[in-house]
Formats: sequence, structure tokens, C-alpha cells
Amino acid sequence: MPDALMSDKTYYVTTPIYYPSDKLHIGHAYTTVAADCIARYKRMGGYDVFFVTGSDEHGQKIERKAKENGTDPLSYVDRIVESFQELWQKLLITNDDFVRTTEPRHEKAVQKLFQKLYDQGDIYKSYYEGLYCTPCEAFWLERQLEDGNCPDCGRPVEHVKEESYFFKLSKYQDQLLQYIEEHPDFIRPASRRHEMVNFIKSGLDDLCVSRTSFQWGIPLPFAPGHVVYVWFDALANYLTALGWQDGDPRFEHYWSHTYHLMAKDIVRFHAVIWPIILIAADIPLPQTIFGHGWILMEGGKISKSKGNVVDPFILIDRYGVDAVRYYLLRELPYGSDSQYSEDSLIGTLNADLANDLGNLISRTLGMLKKYQGGVVAKAGVPQGPDSDLINCAHQAKEELEQQLERFDFSNALAAIWKLVRRANRYVDETSPWNLAKDPNSKERLQTVLYNLSETVRVLAIWCSPFMPVFPKRVFEQFGIAGRLDLQSWESTAQWGLLPPDLQVEAGPGLFPRIQVKDEEDAEEKSPKEQSKAVKKLQETEQSEKPEKPDGLEKPCKPIKPQISIDDFAKVDLRVALVKEAEKVKGADRLLKLQLDLGSETRTVVAGVAQHYTPESLVGKQVIVVANLAPVKLRGVISSGMILAASEGDRLGVLTVEKELLPGTCVK
Repeated sequence: MPDALMSDKTYYVTTPIYYPSDKLHIGHAYTTVAADCIARYKRMGGYDVFFVTGSDEHGQKIERKAKENGTDPLSYVDRIVESFQELWQKLLITNDDFVRTTEPRHEKAVQKLFQKLYDQGDIYKSYYEGLYCTPCEAFWLERQLEDGNCPDCGRPVEHVKEESYFFKLSKYQDQLLQYIEEHPDFIRPASRRHEMVNFIKSGLDDLCVSRTSFQWGIPLPFAPGHVVYVWFDALANYLTALGWQDGDPRFEHYWSHTYHLMAKDIVRFHAVIWPIILIAADIPLPQTIFGHGWILMEGGKISKSKGNVVDPFILIDRYGVDAVRYYLLRELPYGSDSQYSEDSLIGTLNADLANDLGNLISRTLGMLKKYQGGVVAKAGVPQGPDSDLINCAHQAKEELEQQLERFDFSNALAAIWKLVRRANRYVDETSPWNLAKDPNSKERLQTVLYNLSETVRVLAIWCSPFMPVFPKRVFEQFGIAGRLDLQSWESTAQWGLLPPDLQVEAGPGLFPRIQVKDEEDAEEKSPKEQSKAVKKLQETEQSEKPEKPDGLEKPCKPIKPQISIDDFAKVDLRVALVKEAEKVKGADRLLKLQLDLGSETRTVVAGVAQHYTPESLVGKQVIVVANLAPVKLRGVISSGMILAASEGDRLGVLTVEKELLPGTCVK
């Protein structure tokens, strides 16, 4: 397509290039999955997308690691880089290029950029004497250390003295500050922008951009014995991928639409050093530099240097690629950190994928098969909750797109799940199993099942950038695998495109529940055995589970002994409005709720976190036991209890049908 037609629909998205000192962990996987999600979404929207990742292979740390392993640096990194590429294949990453800093094309780009800055007087020779963190490949001043150690990784720094070349970072300080102030979306989220502005205002020192104490790097074209500082080297990869060094027209085509994604610990390099290099080289700055939070474990940030890594290969083999991608994108809040635990992962997958989405799809397919012979019939005149379901779909789409544009993947998924949960309520409201018993309700039943089928189609499309595997299975089951027009993002803007008379074919459950107990027992097994054990459990559970298209089960517990009206009167039940909700730290099943009871605000802890996200409860009117004695749960005083009903693995919080004033008595 001609550039003139694509100029406003062009997108260049990058991850940082990862350091091959060891295998990657789920923190790296998050950044790459996030970039892949936005790349897939933009492609579905008709954008010309170029997506780049790669490996940062030079530096003193690699040279030392190779020596420790009795090999040369290139042989050492070759093996690890191969594992990077294997991981991206398993995660279904759709990158268009993979830049290795040891490639000749990259060496050419770095030397061209360095020479340009040197020729115009922005790089000069001097001596560096100071502090250096080899694991982070970063220079530090004494005042920047924390307890005498590197502020990033916490390990000791080395005192180094050597002849070096310096880049005049300080020369462009004010120019960069002005640009940031005039372009508020240049550094996102706002918290990162404030950090960088404060860092720049504290004063920038010129940057040491060459080393002579080791040789594993790109040699300076004009100074034998000097190699380029690894961060100057690495940042230039974004130019390399577009062929800037060769005058490739792709550079002019894509560069003005550049979006860099990374973890917050390397924002300083991308939002200070990189823009100043570009300003000095007269290259336009990227559209956005986005720094996401960290995935934390007990003991802090997940990192190779700390040894507390979580192997994404094992998680993919154990739970599947869609599940791992969903968890990563759902659990890391916008710009904030997230606490990882396998219990949390299993709880999220069971609640969101198995209970909510998987259950909706299986119920819809099951009811189509049972009540209409597996045929999607034409919808009749909308009535009852139909309009509310359709309006929810339109609102969710708008919110989903807004959140994706700001790289808020967690709330983008929350927007999708608003329709998932609304559709599950729609099933209960319309009761298709009752409609099927009444011959006069045939058209109404057809309408309900059509609306559910159309909801599933829309949800499969929306989920495609996040989870690329299961939507294809949905399209196959609904007989539209070859209908690309019914799988496009644009097609979700109009309700009712699913053609009638489609023959559906229900298959195995898309997201079988994961048994926590057996997962814990599997910890003593090898990753391969764990994967087989979980798969067998899932298959067994699916085969043993009786078909219940209507989603109903008989209560399994007997009715308790009778009580008097006086006994019941002792329980003070009130309507309460959920004003705020958040997860209780360290407790996978608990949410901390702030409830408006009219005359006061109460804090109540509820064990519903595996069934509801915090944001899905805000604004709901719930029923609370207002006179329950306070109790301390995980350090939080809970003054009351909200009511909920449970049916097997499903749970629903009790709400009121009509809006009532907070504090209204329940009789």
C-alpha cells in the first residue's frame, strides 16, 4: 500500500533487546507478550505494523561469563539466544525482525551513529574514573549508590579507571526537558515521566561511551583498542532493524510511528540517553516510551541476577500458551508492580478462563446442540435484557480500544470481561432451559441463543491479540473458520453479523479447570511429568463432568434445621454500595471492600477474589451482614460479611434487582 495511504496507519513497536547472560524469565516474557498483543491488535485494525525484538550480546559481563564457561563469547551467547527465539515461538510472538548486536548490519549502524556524533564534536576523549556495575553494565556516581551498592541490582560496584570517549549528554539536557514538557505522552505512564523529569533536573553528566578494559564489543572505527559502551550499542538496534545504516526506505516509513515498550528499570536509558543521542544525530524522537512495572515474588523483583526466576517454558507446558499470556497481561496493573505466585495464576485461570469465559462458550454450544440440533437460528425481535447485552458489547469495545491505546492490557481485558460476565448473567435472566419447555417460546429461545452465539463470536475476536489459540477453535466450532470477514476487528462494531443456519460442533472444553491439590503434588515431578499430570487431570475432569447445558446443579447440602423469626431478626442485613475494592496482599482469595452503608463506610474482607476482579465489584449493590462481630483477616479488620451463593466451583455475590439507597434494611 502506498505510503501516502498508510501514513496514519503505520506502527513500529519494539521490546528492549534482552541480555543473554542466562535464560529468560516471565518478566521478559511479559514485555514481549505485551508488544505482541499491541502488534496483533494494530494489524487487526488495518495497520502496517513492524515489530522488533532481539538480543544485546556485548559487554564485560558476557566476556566474563564465557570465560567462566570455558568458551568464547559468541559461542556462549549463540546457545542462549537460540533459547530466546524458541521461547518466542512457544509464546506465538509475531515479531517481524530479531536483531542480534553481533550481526554485521548492527555493527555498521552503531559505527555510523558513533562516527556522526564524533565528527560533529559531541564525542570527545578523556579518562573515566569512577564506579561501574558490571551485571547492569551501568556507570554510577557515589551519591547514586544505595548502601554502597548498585541502586538497580543491589550488588557491589567496581572502581574503574581507563581512557574513554565521552558523549556530551549535558549539552542537550534543557532541549530534552522542553520536549518532554511539550509532549506529555512521550514518556508513559505519568509516574515514569515525573521520575525522568526529576532525574534530568538533578543534572546530567557526560556519558562514558567507550571501554578499553575488555574487547567483547563493537570496535570504534577511529580508535583501536576501544569498544562501544554496551548501552550505546544496544539502543541503536531500533535503527538497525529499519535499515537506517543503509538508507533503507523502511526507516522513513516507520520511524515517526515508533513505540518502545520496556520494564521500568531501563526507562532511564531509553528516556534520557536514547533521546539525547537521537537529538544530537538529528533523528526524530519516538512517539512513546512506555515503562511497565515489575513482576514481583517473595524477595522482590524477579531477575536472573537474584536467581528467583520463573521459567516460562515450564508454565507454557503446564498450562498452555493462551493461559500464560492471559495471566501475564491480566495481572500486571497499568504502570504498577504485580505479585506472582503459582496459586494466584491457578486461581486466575480457574476463575476467569474456566468459570467465566470457558463456561459461557460451553453452555452456549451445549444449549444450541440440545435445544436446536446444533443450529444457530435467526434472531427475533429484541426484548427484555437483549438491549442491555448489546449495549454492554458496544461500551466494552470502546473501553477495550481506549485501554489498548494506552498500553493498559489489564484493564483492556477487564473491559472484555464485562461482556463475559454480562453474558453469563443474560443466560440466568433468560433461562433458555425454561424457554425450551414452552412451544410458544421457540422464537424467543432462538433469539436468546443467537445473542449468546454472537457474543461468543465478538469475544473470540477481542481475545485474539491476547490469546491467539482458542479463538481459532471457536471459529471452527461455529462453522466460520473460513469467514475472515466475521473474524475481523471491524466486524465487532456491528451487532448481528453472525449468519443464521450455521451448524455448530461442540468440542472439548476450551479451558478445563486446574486442580490445585494435584498441582502441588506435582511439584516433586519433573516439568515434563508435571505437564502430563495436569493434562491427564484436565482430560479426566472434562470426561467425567456430566453435560449440563443449562448450567444448573442441584444443591448438594441438606437444608439446615429450622429457626424462629426471632432468631432471623438478630441478623441485620443491609444494602451496601461497593465504593472501592482491592486485593489483599498475600491472599489470593481475599478482596478488601469499602462499603457505603448510608450512615457510614465499612471495610469488609470477602473471599471472592477467584471469582471477581476488584473493578468488577465497584458500583454493585450487595447484601451485607451489618452486625457481625469484627474479625482480623490477613491484617485487615473486617466489619461485616457480604452474602454470596455458591454452586460447585461457581460463586455469585448477592445483589439487589432495583437500585436502593445504601443502608436499606433487607427483610
